[in-house]
Amino acid sequence: MGRILQRMRSDIQTVFENDPAARSRFEVIFTYSGLHAIWMHRIAHRLYRRKWHTLARIISQFSRFVTGIEIHPGAKLGDRLFIDHGMGVVIGETCEIGHNVVIYQGVTLGGTGKERGKRHPTVGNNVVIASGAKVLGSFRIGDNSNIGANSVVLREVPANCTVVGIPGRIVKRDGMRIDRLNHAHLPDPMIDMVRSLEDEIHRLYDELKTLRKAYEDLRKDNTDPNSGQSKEVIRV
Repeated sequence: MGRILQRMRSDIQTVFENDPAARSRFEVIFTYSGLHAIWMHRIAHRLYRRKWHTLARIISQFSRFVTGIEIHPGAKLGDRLFIDHGMGVVIGETCEIGHNVVIYQGVTLGGTGKERGKRHPTVGNNVVIASGAKVLGSFRIGDNSNIGANSVVLREVPANCTVVGIPGRIVKRDGMRIDRLNHAHLPDPMIDMVRSLEDEIHRLYDELKTLRKAYEDLRKDNTDPNSGQSKEVIRV
């Protein structure tokens, strides 16, 4: 019983460490659906390990109905997991999540087909998975990595990486650490591409201005002063 209370205190403290909106223990205990989902999952997981699969699934589905978060009772969750808001989060049966992980709303940790055995991702320690991200398949997300909002990750991610896009691409590795809560400012390859195209348009516009000026100078140099007519030099 003492270990259970200790873990619950740790869960509550984790909320305060990750959510600046948390004001009091009373508020956290009674209003944080992510916390409720984790606590109910621990009950369901213990029953699942004892082969009481149907009862475990009933508790899991009740938790889904109450919190909007679906965690299969077979999933293994580490300590100090924080699910922020949580609506629409789905965690599959063979998923394994490490310690100090942050998951935002709309995240799916799922499989890619009807294969049996280990078919869901393994998430390392100190990982942040931002809103709407989909991590699909049996592979590992390395420690201290960040998965950007709405990314679709289909293959293994090494440690200390930042992944964005569809499909997910590594855009930072072993670089400067990104603030855990500042997931809105992860690198965006689409924005980088648009900026590159904009620079190219400006370069082409400057080149066109130079060509026009050269053409006008050429026309002036080939003007006949007696007849006032220009010789045809270039057609544009």
